[in-house]
Amino acid sequence: MSEHHEHHIASAMQLWSIGIALLILTVLTVTVAGFGLPSPFDILTAMAIALTKAFLVAAFFMGLYWDTKFNSMLLIGALAFFILMVSITLLDTLYRDDIVPSF
Repeated sequence: MSEHHEHHIASAMQLWSIGIALLILTVLTVTVAGFGLPSPFDILTAMAIALTKAFLVAAFFMGLYWDTKFNSMLLIGALAFFILMVSITLLDTLYRDDIVPSF
């Protein structure tokens, strides 16, 4: 038998706090980009902030925090598949010859 799940309605205060957190993280991203961090750390910092923002949007604005765990697992599986496909595509670039010689 299927269970009946009630829809969760987020309060305005909760939505505003998540929106302000996203705004602060966006300002933090722009601020960190202006610092001119060394090469591997700039990408890692930007990706960490972007993943945090994506988690907040998926969890609270998309409602996955209150939804069944099955839907969360579908999102995680889709993201894992996407990362796998991008990784396989990027592996191909390791074995290509330069079409235009480097300057």
